[in-house]
Amino acid sequence: MKQAISGKAVIVTGGTGSIGSEIVRQLLKTKSRQIRIFSRDEHMQHELKSELSSDKRLRFLIGDIRDKERLDFAFRGIDIVFHAAALKHVPACEYNPFEAVKTNIIGTQNVIETALRHDAEKVLAISTDKAADPASVLGASKLMMERLVTAANATIGKNRTRFASVRFGNVLASRGSVLDLWRNQLAAGKPITVTDKRATRFFMGIPDAVRLVFSALDTMQGGEIFVLKMKPARRVIDFAHDFIEKEARGRKVAIKLIGLRPGEKLHETLMTEDESEHAIELKNMFVILPQSTGVDMPKLSRYRGAKKAPLGAYRSN
Repeated sequence: MKQAISGKAVIVTGGTGSIGSEIVRQLLKTKSRQIRIFSRDEHMQHELKSELSSDKRLRFLIGDIRDKERLDFAFRGIDIVFHAAALKHVPACEYNPFEAVKTNIIGTQNVIETALRHDAEKVLAISTDKAADPASVLGASKLMMERLVTAANATIGKNRTRFASVRFGNVLASRGSVLDLWRNQLAAGKPITVTDKRATRFFMGIPDAVRLVFSALDTMQGGEIFVLKMKPARRVIDFAHDFIEKEARGRKVAIKLIGLRPGEKLHETLMTEDESEHAIELKNMFVILPQSTGVDMPKLSRYRGAKKAPLGAYRSN
């Protein structure tokens, strides 16, 4: 990772979010030349600037990926793009599907076209397990985001730019995560809510997620979807029991089953069986190789230690 970043100008869209801000913190440990934090959240920009302002490489840019003119200014002289800006919550996207399209799909197209205009070296987009076999607006918009990112490799012409995506499951302690919800419910003396006792999910910490994002940046050749291997999936209700045991300090706390919300699935999929047909396996991740028309298949010899991925869906159940 250090070699891929050294001396480079880097921008993180959605750079004040849970994943984006941790990417920024890790970038500060490298010899990157400049780090631009691009987001529309003024308050979070202020908070992160207060935390990190001593580093002179940082540039804080307020803007929205829907605004192509602002992106054009922000991407000048950029080498590496981490694209983490998105609408990310299932209920919000179900209720506001037009907004999800504007940000997750059209916003991503803006990022792609602007990166090409400025001949960036690499663009790595952050996706979600909900993009695999999607059942929600969020999942469908993120799947479209992945397809745009992969297809962008067929439009590069003489540009050096390469595009890839990273897909992972639920990130603990991210803003709006289930831990936030449960802590608020616990503080208010309310029952802990769980959608369904059968529901299963993959969980990982923010540092683990970001560490593997940088691993994907080092490995990418162009057009791939990197599926990060995660700890064994768990039933959400079992995770809730562990949370109560750890956080309630002996108090009896009820668990209330509320049913799946619109767009939610009982189990999550990180890679479908069809995708596994053209995927390889590395130590920390699976790599779904591009199948889109016009995108060259990366040479397998460039993936150190690669082997054919096992056939079958990578699911939480």
